Amino acid sequence: MFLRFSLLLLFFCAPLAAQENLSFLTISDALKENANAVIRLDQTDITITARNSMTIKKARTVTILNELGMRYMDASEYYSKNTTIKNVEVLVYDAQGQQIKKIKRKEFKDQSLSEGSEILDGRMLYLDYTPVQYPFTIVYTSEVQTSNTAFIPQWSPLDGAYASTQKSVINITYPAALGFKYKDYNFGEVTLNKSATANILSLSAENVTAVRYEEYSPSLLKVRPHVLFGLEKFHLEGVDGEASSWEALGAWMSNTLLAGTDELPIETQNKIKALVGNETDDLKKAKIVYKYVQGKTRYISIQLGIGGWKPMLAKDVDRLGYGDCKALSNYTRALLKVVGVNSYYTVIYGDRNRRDIREDFVSMQGNHIVLAIPYKGDLVWLECTSQTMPFGFQGDFTDNRMALIVKDGKGQMVRTHVYEGKGNTQIITGDYNITDNGAIAGALKIVSKGLQYDDKFSVENRSADDRDKIYKDRFKNINNLKFKKTNLTNDSDTQQFTEDLAIEAEGYCNKSGNRVMFAVNAFNQSFTIPQRYRSRKLPFEISTGFYDHDEITINLPEGFTIEARPENVTLTDKFGEYKTEYEMVAPTKMLYKRTLTINEGYYASNEYENYRLFRENIARNDNAKVVLVKK
Repeated sequence: MFLRFSLLLLFFCAPLAAQENLSFLTISDALKENANAVIRLDQTDITITARNSMTIKKARTVTILNELGMRYMDASEYYSKNTTIKNVEVLVYDAQGQQIKKIKRKEFKDQSLSEGSEILDGRMLYLDYTPVQYPFTIVYTSEVQTSNTAFIPQWSPLDGAYASTQKSVINITYPAALGFKYKDYNFGEVTLNKSATANILSLSAENVTAVRYEEYSPSLLKVRPHVLFGLEKFHLEGVDGEASSWEALGAWMSNTLLAGTDELPIETQNKIKALVGNETDDLKKAKIVYKYVQGKTRYISIQLGIGGWKPMLAKDVDRLGYGDCKALSNYTRALLKVVGVNSYYTVIYGDRNRRDIREDFVSMQGNHIVLAIPYKGDLVWLECTSQTMPFGFQGDFTDNRMALIVKDGKGQMVRTHVYEGKGNTQIITGDYNITDNGAIAGALKIVSKGLQYDDKFSVENRSADDRDKIYKDRFKNINNLKFKKTNLTNDSDTQQFTEDLAIEAEGYCNKSGNRVMFAVNAFNQSFTIPQRYRSRKLPFEISTGFYDHDEITINLPEGFTIEARPENVTLTDKFGEYKTEYEMVAPTKMLYKRTLTINEGYYASNEYENYRLFRENIARNDNAKVVLVKK
């Protein structure tokens, strides 16, 4: 009877304990600070039983504090021919920890991942839930089985900005013969708890407070604590692979993914040979081939089975006229081979937030393919998916990052082209007139190179309305702006973009009685003043350095004299240099010179305020005024 009473007491008390644990009120203030969501428990159990067999079980409890925290529900699973969802379920609790809903698999949304210009064989099962009120808590459980072991999910106790974590755990069981490996990054302030045996690894972390977004912060991928996992002997879509070294992984790609994919019809071979003609320089031949590919093909993403990693046959690209980054790069490689130009298939992370393949952790990484051509001891990089990108120009989507090239049948890590700050130039020359009624009219020529070219050359393909909006936003310091001329020249051979503009605007100057006041820097004002933080937490990054030089002649109205004008200024710091000069070359003619150099760099959080002050000084001096008074 005592045993029955005890069990009965346990039966009634267990739900109460669970409800108390899931109550919003039990979350500490430290975890709620700066948080839109609190991950109460995130547990992943991965069991690898063979080279081609992996089971992933998830148990995730998340309290969503507001609408912005909905992104952290993370109640979704991918599945395909080789990946099966065994079960999935969600329990929903209110703020007090009372269960209010149970959601089974049949209530999840099921969606194909093929949309627009993508062809994929995978599908996504996801929860589409609209809460009645905030906060609420979900308990999500799932089990997925897959034959693909090339990608073991990475683990981080920090999901993202504005989310805190009470406890995060990952347990991985594996056969030692497969060469399991892992490496942790950025566990400085977060304590990483480890437990490892011959074939089981357990990692955990607790009470990780939320990180708020701060201006100029590096990508969270660079700073958040995380762990990568991999196998030296893996399986991918029916194919065994090797990742004991970069050389071995590259050899596997060469022998398994690329072998036999570069065959082309004889008609195409003859056509490309005829186009190249008697040209003997490899780079000039490659340029002819690249322009041919741009004119013949278009990009479409194809991710079917091993085709998600293996390029489609070059002869099929030739016949269809389309392909994804793998297919178009491989097609270009095949055409170059026909005319005797060597090139390297290259795996990379394509992203404007610069991201390296981790050189110190050999595994399947990357999300994009480009081509590298060896030339005079250097590598020339080709972006084969673009119909507008100039030959040999990368831009900030693939520049300055570690990549894996497949060279001579094996892999090698290299860094892509680095655009030095002094090469990312914008040179402005021109003049403008100030009228006695305060209007401005002038002409300017803007020549951009390097990554500043990358920022602008696409403008030539925009509609007239779009161009007008773009330029009015660029020159937002001039009200009532009208463009009398916008001639654009894109020299893709020299990778130089030239803008010839003529402008006019009423009311540029402020008038007060017989005085007229205007900002001297009409065409290139810096408005950037970084936000102030009382206590900045994250380091900051200037991701791209650049150099601007302006030389503008200002014609003042007759009958006025200068009552006040700015002094010459030079600001020098580790972050860059700023210099302005004002020279009267005639009684009514002023020459204004301005140079600004910003240095790329990665800096500690305690350096941020100095940078903020540097940019504040630049913005203030860029808005320096001349005061004219009527005689």
